[in-house]
Amino acid sequence: MKLRSLGIALAATAALIALPTTHPPAAAADTPLSQGKTATASSTENAGTAAAKAVDGDTGTRWSSAAADDQWFQVDLGATASVTQVVLNWETAYGKDYKVQISTDGTNWSDLKSVTGSDGGVDTLDVSGQGRYVRMLGVHRATPWGYSLWEFQVFGSTSGTQPACGTANAAQGRPATASSTENAGTPASAAFDGDTKTRWSSQASDPQWLQVDLGAVKDLCKVDLNWEAAYGKDFQLQASADGQNWTTLKTVTGASGGTASYDVSGSGRYLRIYGTTRGTGYGYSLWEVAVHTGSTGTPPVQGGGDLGPNVIVVDSSTPDLQKKFDDVFAQQESSQFGTGRYQFLLKPGTYNGINAQLGFYTSISGLGLNPDDTQINGDVTVDAGWFNGNATQNFWRSAENLAIKPSGGTDRWAVAQAAPFRRIHVQGGLNLAPNGYGWASGGYIADSKIDGTVGPYSQQQWYTRDSSVGGWTNGVWNMTFSGVQGAPAANFDSGPYTTLDTTPVSREKPFLYLDGSTYKVFVPAKRTNVRGVSWPANAGTSIPLDQFYVVKPGATAATINQALAQGLNLLFTPGVYHLDQTIDITRANTVVLGLGLATLVPDNGIDAMHVADVDGVKLAGFLIDAGPVNSDTLLRIGTPGSTADHSADPTTMQDVFVRIGGAGPGLATNSVVVDSDDVIIDHTWIWRADHGSGVGWDTNRADYGLRVNGDDVLATGLFVEHFNKYDVYWSGERGRTIFFQNEKAYDAPNAAAVTHDGIVGYAAYKVADSVATHEAWGLGSYCNYTADPSIVQAHGFQVPTTAGIKMHDLLVISLGGKGQYAHVVNTTGAPTSGTDTVPSKVTQFP
Repeated sequence: MKLRSLGIALAATAALIALPTTHPPAAAADTPLSQGKTATASSTENAGTAAAKAVDGDTGTRWSSAAADDQWFQVDLGATASVTQVVLNWETAYGKDYKVQISTDGTNWSDLKSVTGSDGGVDTLDVSGQGRYVRMLGVHRATPWGYSLWEFQVFGSTSGTQPACGTANAAQGRPATASSTENAGTPASAAFDGDTKTRWSSQASDPQWLQVDLGAVKDLCKVDLNWEAAYGKDFQLQASADGQNWTTLKTVTGASGGTASYDVSGSGRYLRIYGTTRGTGYGYSLWEVAVHTGSTGTPPVQGGGDLGPNVIVVDSSTPDLQKKFDDVFAQQESSQFGTGRYQFLLKPGTYNGINAQLGFYTSISGLGLNPDDTQINGDVTVDAGWFNGNATQNFWRSAENLAIKPSGGTDRWAVAQAAPFRRIHVQGGLNLAPNGYGWASGGYIADSKIDGTVGPYSQQQWYTRDSSVGGWTNGVWNMTFSGVQGAPAANFDSGPYTTLDTTPVSREKPFLYLDGSTYKVFVPAKRTNVRGVSWPANAGTSIPLDQFYVVKPGATAATINQALAQGLNLLFTPGVYHLDQTIDITRANTVVLGLGLATLVPDNGIDAMHVADVDGVKLAGFLIDAGPVNSDTLLRIGTPGSTADHSADPTTMQDVFVRIGGAGPGLATNSVVVDSDDVIIDHTWIWRADHGSGVGWDTNRADYGLRVNGDDVLATGLFVEHFNKYDVYWSGERGRTIFFQNEKAYDAPNAAAVTHDGIVGYAAYKVADSVATHEAWGLGSYCNYTADPSIVQAHGFQVPTTAGIKMHDLLVISLGGKGQYAHVVNTTGAPTSGTDTVPSKVTQFP
């Protein structure tokens, strides 16, 4: 150990000896905006190489990091600036590959420049961007030492004199929380109610904190504290963009209580008073806290506006309307992994003689408040001519909020997964099979009325929720209904039907509509013990479009996050959006709505979207497509360890689809993780691709499809397929699933690759051994082990055998004998039937 340490010391000394005695000046002549400003770093080599040394204007002092990659150095310019040039004056230990990034809040970053193959010395980079924070993010070092900068200089211009600190109290009436309260009469909110006769007080211990949510990221300039007799002697004023990661704006020691004002400089959505030492034997107690803000200097993101180039808005008098449908269909009919995305929006009225054929990534919706406001005397059609009459790959399309009077009396909707049919009034019958009755593998209907008979014919499985049907003729393996008037009687013993009279909890998907000439988004209310459609009563709320950031192709993740921080909702117009930072949703009741299967692709291994553990977020109508660098979790709802009760206003995930591979290599350890309680997952297809581009056991590896850690989560219409390990792993209590469809991974190379804990094959649906209460209805798992047909999977379902676990109507199937199941659930249920493709069933377990 001593010899190794001595060797490192000698090497470091040699490096210093090799340094030139003078260092070249920066290329720019003006005083940089960064000089003398606050600087921070991911690490420092020692006390003599602090971050501040790289912005002190002295080329004889330096910052240096620990000897590892993924190090960063950043400077707070003190105000938003238009940045035009960044100069990095490297010491001998330089960065070979690095990024220069900019941020408005110090949390969400955008790239200004990516540098590869730098040779050290002085790098002068011309850039263009606006922000308050600028950083160097090291990717690869050029030497065994860390990253080391003599000077880091940022040039550009600010808007001139910064605005004075505002006099208004940005915290008054805002949501507040605290580490503790003395009693019910001293809640956190009392310190932000504008009333100096009410107060917050904590328990009598250290440390304690009080925080307020300002609703959006703001530039913070002053905090006023009005202490009660029980004051804080030592405390910190802190800010955060997300309520989890905190920056100290000011440290106060030896305070004496009373009223005091503190000038601060920083930004954040959340302001926290973090007490470390009390001034008395009691707790901390504040009559009032006021937070004053200035301008961040960044122009706000504007809500509303037009709907972009790929939304086709029509009315009944639109010329050549049929040609518009036909042209898009010709492009999209077989474009399974293409980049085209389209949304047809039909204004209220009557459309005669129309046949809207829908190909991939094409959606059609009416713009009325009720389906009958938009009447099609014609058809909305999905068929399978492009695939020789096989409908098992008719994915990624949708129809919503229309009335259809089919030209021949029956509309054809021959789809597979990820093709929702919502809020439709079919004034006739509905045929779910392709022309010629070839294979089909759908599907999902919700909140719809079908006056005539629904004929699934060759459909292998289907889920229908909160609807009414004039009749239902047959089915193949798994036809599940909840809250459907006219549904067939349950007969899973001898047939395909699982029927529940009601759906325990549901909330219909938000939708865009026209109120006169104004676009709004209607957000339906939560319903319990539901049977039948939600309309025309339409309980819920309307949100004007100007409260949405209308996201169009080319939008950056930084702008999207800025819009969210301002309190805007998101409306993604059709397109493919590459993300260089995670979309962070932190505000309760935020709506994120996609049109035309808008697609989010996380780059460089980031997660695509995080949702905080808050009430009532609505995610709907978009696709997340994994990138070629492994993401840990593509979509996370809640935070690990979340325990808040959201039963009154749950977060919903509806028609949100996830894809790993198919359009190219994709990698993700977890596809969707639900940590919040009470979440409703209403129709999702989480798919590790079995065909397309970038497909292979490791090429598009994804271990888990859905992981549920939250309690009281309900899934209605759950499709999860082909994952390398568990497709669904449920560890939250009191979970419920109504309808589950699964295929195991086709490409498992052999039994050894899927053997764990002495068990061959990962269950399609696993309930953790620790779970005491869980219930599910209408579940099917199919195997098609094409890479090794000799694999015998132990079971499709694995659950604890306790009184609180209730599994209803389960089946497993071997597709043509390619692999088999030994049992249905645990060690219960007969093995599958060889090559006969006949299901093995268990009606009740245990």
